[in-house]
Amino acid sequence: MIRYIAPGVLAAAVMASAGIAAPTPAQTQPQGYAWIVSPDEDSCHTEIELTGKSGATAQVELASDGQLVQLKFAKDEMPKRAFLAIDIDRKPYSNLLLRLENPKVGAMTLSDETLNALRKGGTLLIAWLADEPMSARLAGSEQAINDLRTCGAQVAAQYRANLAARQEAEARAAADARAQKLADEQLALVKAQKEAAEAQAQHVAAETKRREEEAEAQREAQRQQALAEQREQQLADQRRAAEDQRQEYLRRYYPQYGGQYAPPPGYGRYPNEDDGY
Repeated sequence: MIRYIAPGVLAAAVMASAGIAAPTPAQTQPQGYAWIVSPDEDSCHTEIELTGKSGATAQVELASDGQLVQLKFAKDEMPKRAFLAIDIDRKPYSNLLLRLENPKVGAMTLSDETLNALRKGGTLLIAWLADEPMSARLAGSEQAINDLRTCGAQVAAQYRANLAARQEAEARAAADARAQKLADEQLALVKAQKEAAEAQAQHVAAETKRREEEAEAQREAQRQQALAEQREQQLADQRRAAEDQRQEYLRRYYPQYGGQYAPPPGYGRYPNEDDGY
């Protein structure tokens, strides 16, 4: 694990134990090394290749959004955070190192003092980056850092503008979706209320029709009953009239029998004549 090391102690100790002096141009980048600034999504970066005494190389990059400048690199064992020094022209500059989401990638935000040293310095040395001190020449670094920050500011501004436009579009789409959902819900509510009203109206109409049919059936039954009673009454009246007519006939033609005449056997009977007569 990387721990805090007093400025300059690690670099001096490593270089002394390795028996090496400050890196020479032959040990680092060639004299014509060019800084290439490349834009990313929200920042710009430029890569620096460091070399060790053994000839091994390591890549780091400087990245900027126009405001901050960070030194980013990959390492197998990366602490969550550490306060480490990098050496510029044998002078240590300590900065806070934070591990990124990728556990093997770290970012060191460089202070203004460190940036000024990078602009003016001739050699960068990082003693803790690999198994041996790694160094690189800084020829042309002042213009490179200026270009890096200019590029980063422009890219970051464009990124923020695009992000704001995208967020505004998303917010507008979300608002439209909410409005459409509300409109759909209101339409569905109106439709449901209309269907409920229609169903209620149909129910009321059906109930009214049923009651009317029941009332009509009751009236018809009463009418039929009245007709039956009327026919019964007519028949009864007819029977009484026939009986009265018969009695009148008996009284007129058979007064000696007191109206109780019964014809001899073998004689026919009057219609509706009882056995008692």
